[in-house]
Parts: sequence; structure tokens; C-alpha cells
Amino acid sequence: MLRFILLTALYLLGAWYAEAFIRAPGQVALFWPASGLAYAAVIRYGPRWALFIPAPVLLMHWMTSPVPVSFLPYSVLSNLLGVLAGIGVVRLTTTRTRISVASGFGLLRGAMVMVAVSGLIGTTGLVTSGMITSDAFWPALAKWSMGDLLGIACVAPSFLILTAPPSTNPDLPPWQDYSGGREKSLWAAGMLLSFAVVYLGGNRNNLYALGMVALPLSLLLWSAIRFQPVWTVLGTSAVTVFLTSLTGLGLAGFTPPEKPLDSALLLGFMCLFSLIPLVLVASIFEQRLATRKVLRRAMTDAPTGLPNRAAFEEATQQALERKGGVCALAYLDLDHFTLINDTASHAAGDALIHGIGSLLKARVRNSDRVFRIGGDEFALLLDGEGAGFQERMQDLLRALENYRVGWRDHVLNITGSIGLVIFEPGQLEFARLLSLADAACFTAKELGGNRVCLASREPGEMQERTEAMRWAVRIREALDRGLFELDCQAITSLHDQPTEGRHFEVLLRMRDPMTGQRLEPGHFIPAAERFQLGVALDRHVVELTLRWLEARPDAAAQVHSCAINLTAASLVDEGFRQFLFDRVRNSKIPANKLCFEITETSAVRDLARAQGLITQMRTLGCAFSLDDFGTGFCSFNYLRSLDVDYFKIDGSFVRDLDSSSLSTAVIRAITDIAHVLDKQTIAEHTENEAVCSVLRELGVDFAQGYGIHKPQPIEQYFALASSRPAFR
Repeated sequence: MLRFILLTALYLLGAWYAEAFIRAPGQVALFWPASGLAYAAVIRYGPRWALFIPAPVLLMHWMTSPVPVSFLPYSVLSNLLGVLAGIGVVRLTTTRTRISVASGFGLLRGAMVMVAVSGLIGTTGLVTSGMITSDAFWPALAKWSMGDLLGIACVAPSFLILTAPPSTNPDLPPWQDYSGGREKSLWAAGMLLSFAVVYLGGNRNNLYALGMVALPLSLLLWSAIRFQPVWTVLGTSAVTVFLTSLTGLGLAGFTPPEKPLDSALLLGFMCLFSLIPLVLVASIFEQRLATRKVLRRAMTDAPTGLPNRAAFEEATQQALERKGGVCALAYLDLDHFTLINDTASHAAGDALIHGIGSLLKARVRNSDRVFRIGGDEFALLLDGEGAGFQERMQDLLRALENYRVGWRDHVLNITGSIGLVIFEPGQLEFARLLSLADAACFTAKELGGNRVCLASREPGEMQERTEAMRWAVRIREALDRGLFELDCQAITSLHDQPTEGRHFEVLLRMRDPMTGQRLEPGHFIPAAERFQLGVALDRHVVELTLRWLEARPDAAAQVHSCAINLTAASLVDEGFRQFLFDRVRNSKIPANKLCFEITETSAVRDLARAQGLITQMRTLGCAFSLDDFGTGFCSFNYLRSLDVDYFKIDGSFVRDLDSSSLSTAVIRAITDIAHVLDKQTIAEHTENEAVCSVLRELGVDFAQGYGIHKPQPIEQYFALASSRPAFR
């Protein structure tokens, strides 16, 4: 009811204002703002609200604008049916009313139909009731229709934008995208000044005073470019009312139009004047929306709807630069997520990721922000209000652990590991902050996962893990740039067993790109194994060794046995297994000259796959050696299952041989077992003649160490006349 009363009052106000343009009975109002109100109200609230129109029309004729009774039906129907006809066209051609050029032209089409229908009915009523002659029908029709159209252009956009519900469009430009209050104040002052210039120019009977309307038009174009649309829409309404009042009412020295052609020209000019800023502001607003949409898509992760890594980096930089407060960065990595993809399918994994994104958004505070920064990685920027960051993240992990997603015949669940860094703005750079969080998350995973690890900026474990990650980056760079080189260390018989050719082990070195220093495996192998780079390194070593020997047939002919180490990861990697088989099979180097070394612990970890690799490569003629033997937990059953040729006795026993009776007993036992199983033994870390003598007495077959031969670059090693030991 309140809306009905308000609309009626506004309609009457517009009609009362329009009557000021009527200077004689039977004249048609030059400007009818009530039509714009009725048109916009029915668009906003629906066709049934067109029923409010008859009441203010009848009240208008009763209170302020008496007309013949015969004209009343025409007056009511012209306003009512015109609005309904216009709304019908809008609903047929426009899907949704919004600030856009297409929507604006859709409303304009409806307005054209409305004014045509209203004008025909109203002008027919004027003639029928005797208010005008039939000769005046067409001029009256044109004036009626154009007055309605100017009223729509002036009032409808302002009504629609002021009564629009709050937008939920995520691409709506924020207020920061527009100019501030100071510029708007300057604009408002400029608009008032332009009104004064036009008014004073007219008062002085200046023939060119109307040309000064370029001033308010320029200001409207300025607002369309720089301000929110509401400023341009309301400004256009104000300027239209002001200029129409000056010219139509004859104020400030302006002469009202007397002839129909003058009225048509004035109304046409005012309609264009009011439409140009509206078209411009709609076009610019659409452009802003499109830009924001592209930006949102670029900053949003599609599967979860969360901000992505780019948005995370921007938000974190802002958090680091703001003043005051304590914040925290939580780096969340899902534990064993690849198992979901491998067992249930990637679609199931995507469903789980989507659900976890929703869970995280629901579990954090309104001031916190959640981002998806990788396949199974999320980041949370936590506000310092209330603190308790670690407890909050532990609660989050419990919620994650209890979360379930149904997928076909599966019920999916998972845990996560969180690396947490608490910081104050200005304390850290972004790269350092992310490195600490990543290292802390990695620590949490290494400790078993499903836990929160708080990062420390003090020297210690976090720095060690960060250093390990830097080594991983250096390893990848070295692989890409070919900075790995091969050394060879001779393996020599301890007895008078004739050997034809060289028996040696290939050792890997990395050339430091900064210093040129050749780094031994102890610097980079731990990081390679920790960050799953072992398989890539093994492929590289195999490829380097075979390629070097293939390019030098004379050197290859000297080889009796070339030993190449394989990491634990390569034993269980099906892709590496196939690569190794194909590479050796297609190589010019006979397979029986190659011996692959696997550690005892890695072989026992997955005995079936280890034996599968050994069996497959043995079909080509390759030999195998069980490295670091004696430090693991092999039983006789394992030894029977592993078809290897050599047991390499771990150097820790060999080094203590002259001072430890236990080491002597262990080496004797290993040697006896090997010979019973028809295997041969190799003693690592043989450093001097005394150790060699004891090893011979214990029956060890071969020795390897600095006391026999120091590792050399492969070119230098093959340049030697013989690979015989330095002493016997």
C-alpha cells in the first residue's frame, strides 16, 4: 500500500510539473515526466503494477487539470495501455534489465512503442472530445509522443537505478575503481556553475546562450567515464529538467516554442541530449564489467571457485605491506592425494578438491581468505584477531579428516599437512614467507602428515629443509643444462683371478654453475631422493654412460664390467623399468658389460618389483650387485629371492676391520654366505694395504676404495694404460 501511495504521489507531482508547459486549453504538454515514472515502475515491479496508473490520472484531472468527461477514458487508457504495450515489447526483446547498451536499447524500443500507443489514443481522445481540431491531430500526436519519450529518457533510468536491488554480480566494479569524493565534489561544483552560465547567458538575451549546454553535456560525459553510473544517470535527469524548464517555460529570457516544428526540434534535441550520456555510461560500465570478469577468471580457480595462485600472491603482498596487526600464512597440502586419482579416477579427485574448497571456506573466519594454489595445495591468509592460529589450523585438519565425499561406489576422505608461518607486516618478503611455509608443510608431511608444523625463522631445521629445496632446484637446472659429469672408480680383484678389461663403478658429479666446482653425490643425492628426482637422475646417468661408451668403441672394448647405481625410486617406477630395458636392448654396448647396483634396503622395500626388474634385465645379460650389504635387514629368504651377482659389503664394516672383531666376523659371514649362494663379494672403502690383506684372508673377492684407485673423470680413467690396483 505504501508503494502505491508513493507512486501515486510521484505521478501527480510529475503531472503538476508538466502542466506548467500548457499555456492554453487543448494544448499538449511539452514534457511529461509522469510517463517515465509509470514505465519504470511497471518494469521494476511487474505488469500488475500498471493498475496504479488510473488513480493518479483521474486525481490529476479532478484536482489540477479539468477536462471534458468524454476525454477521461482516453486519458486513462492512453497512459495505461501505452505502458502495457511498451512493457510487452521489453519482455519480448530484453531478457534482463541491467546497465548495458543492449538492455538500454531494449528499453528504448519499448518506450517507442509506448509513446506511439499512448500518443495515438490520447490524441484521438483530444479530437473526439473536441479539445483540438482534426487538422491539429498530427502535430499534437508528435508533441504528445515526444513529450512522453523525453519524460521516459529523463525519469525512467533514475528510477530504475535508485530502486535496483543490491547486486550479487561478482564482477561488479568496486568503489575503488572509480574516482574519489574530491573529484566528485569538483564535478558537482562545475555542474552548478554550468547551470549558472546558461541561465545568465539567457538573461542577457544572448542568441548563443543555448550553445552553452555543451558545458553540462561535457560534465555528464566526464561523469560517465570517471564515476559510478548513478552519478551520470541522476545528473542527466537534473540537466534535462533544467534545460527543458528554461526553454519550455520561457525562463531566463528563452522563448518557448510556438510552432509545432519548433517544439519537435526542441524535443528531439532534448531526447538526444539525455540519451547520449546514458549510452556512454552503459558502454563504459559494460567494459568495466568485462574487464573485471576477465580479471576474475584469471584470478579464480575454476574447479573450486576459490582465488588462485595469482590472487594469492597479490593478496599476500598486500598483507605484507599493510600497517599493523598480526597475520599468518597456512600452506595446506593434501596427503597422498594421488591415491584418490589412481584408485577412484581423476573425476573423483576433482570432486574431492571441490568439496574441500567449500569446506575450507565454511570453516574459516570472514576476515580470513582461502586460495587454491596448486593441484592439491591450498593457502590460507589468516587475520590476527583473536590469534590462536595453530589451534585453529588443528581444528581445520580435524574437520578435513572427518570430511567425506560420496563418489559412485567409493566414500572418499583424506588428510592434510599444514605449514604455518606467523608474521607481522613488513617483517618478511613474499618469497621468504612462502619458502618458510612450504618448508614447514614439507616437514609436517615428513613427520607422517595430518599435522600442523609451525615454521621458525631462527637457524635450524627449517633452514635445512629450505636448503634441501634449493638443492632440488639446482638439480633440475643441472639436468636441463647438462652439468652432470661422470667419474670412474676401479674395482679390483683381491686374488690372482685373470680379468679381461676394466671393472669399475660409475660415480656422478655435479658441476656448480657458479663456482665451477665438481660436487660429490653427498651434496645433492639426499635432496634428489627427498624431492623425487632420483628417477630423473638415474635416467640421466644411464644415458650419459651409454652415450659416452657408444661414442668411443675403443674404450667400450676395454670394459669388463661397468657398475651403475640405481636409486630406490627407480626400482618401483614402471616407466624407468621400461626405459632401462629399451635403452640397454638398443645400445651398441653389450648388456653383459653392464652391472646395476641396488641397495639392500631399497630392494627389500618392494621385493617383487625389484626381482621383476632384475629378471627382465637378466634376459638381456645384465648383472646386478646388492649395494651397502650388511646395513639392512635381509634374511636368507630375501637373498634366495634376489638374483644378484655381487654382494657389496658396506664400507662401515671395512673401515673398522683392523680394530673391530665384530666387523671381521660380519665380513667373514657375508663372504661365506655369498660363496654358498654362488655370489661374489666386493668390499667398499678399502683404504690401505693392511685392510686388503685381511680381506684376502677372509676370502673377499674384490675391493674398491681410495687405497686402490681414486675416482677420476671418465676420460682420464680410460686414458690410463691399465686399471690394475695401486697395490696388491
